[in-house]
Amino acid sequence: MSVDQKNSPDVGREERLAFRPTLGWDTAIIVVTVLFLVVASVGTEHFGTARNFGFLVLDLAPILLLALPTTLIIITGQIDLSIASMVGLTSAAMGVMWNGGLPLETIIPLVVVVGAVLGAVNGLFITALGLPALAVTIGTLALYRGLAFVLLGDTAVADFPRSFTGWVIGTVGGGGVPNVLVPLLILTVIFGVVLHATPVGRSVFAIGANETAARYAGIRVGRTRFWLYVTSGAVAGLAGVYWTLRYSSARADNAVGLELTVVAAVLLGGVSIFGGRGTLPGVLAGVVLLGSVQNALRLQRVSTEALTVVTGLLLIVSVLIPNVTAAVRLRAARRRRARAVAAEPAGEEVPAGP
Repeated sequence: MSVDQKNSPDVGREERLAFRPTLGWDTAIIVVTVLFLVVASVGTEHFGTARNFGFLVLDLAPILLLALPTTLIIITGQIDLSIASMVGLTSAAMGVMWNGGLPLETIIPLVVVVGAVLGAVNGLFITALGLPALAVTIGTLALYRGLAFVLLGDTAVADFPRSFTGWVIGTVGGGGVPNVLVPLLILTVIFGVVLHATPVGRSVFAIGANETAARYAGIRVGRTRFWLYVTSGAVAGLAGVYWTLRYSSARADNAVGLELTVVAAVLLGGVSIFGGRGTLPGVLAGVVLLGSVQNALRLQRVSTEALTVVTGLLLIVSVLIPNVTAAVRLRAARRRRARAVAAEPAGEEVPAGP
């Protein structure tokens, strides 16, 4: 499709029609998530208990953390597959700094900065050199994981102070609400406001919907994408801190394969893999649904291999159904337009002059 075709009024109407199924998908996922939580609470032993709720939140925390910046990146039409490797590398860096005698109060912000630098490397390759995001982040996925093993090898650092590890797995006031839920909700609200209620969010959607038009509108596409990758790296560093303290173990193989779960949750929540569409409430529902399904299957003693199959199937479904539905509705709209044009009476011919 040429630029002129993409910017034509007819294409604009088609894009708006294609957007409607995404809104419906978001709503459907939220409804399905609520129904699944109710059914699983009734039909799966221990699923609805406060203890399991705490474990579910702890399991969902790194997925939700990484899903927040990933949502914005995918909406711009890009992707970041190195997020889990950045978690592993920042966790390994955290272990090295702890062994070096630094206090955790200093280590934690340093790890977030390390993550931001790793994200900046991705951003520079993609925006400054114009390389494809898929190729770059697959490369850094391997690079960052390899560097993590260079730092720590197969060893683990596991002597972190109980005051930190205990808070991460603890609850508010000794009740049933995990401590980590509070900062998670705050971060989710911040990302939601940025995406849906600020010029930055409008720029993100504009870039994903039509990059050429966004450039003509004065949006700095490269700079926006660069800072999104920096943000993704910083949040991955924060996830590395969380992962290390939750399991009280800094290891180079922490969070291996987590990028598949994160991308599956984001797409399941209604974000278009082609960019330009998606909502954070839908992503939140997708994260909860995916995590809840995995949690319920674990309680049913389903194997880890089967859980991976379920994640893969949900990823395929989340891409297939919205796009098939959009294509069907778009084709139906075109047929209605064609019938309407065919039904219009032909104009009278203008008589030729003498």
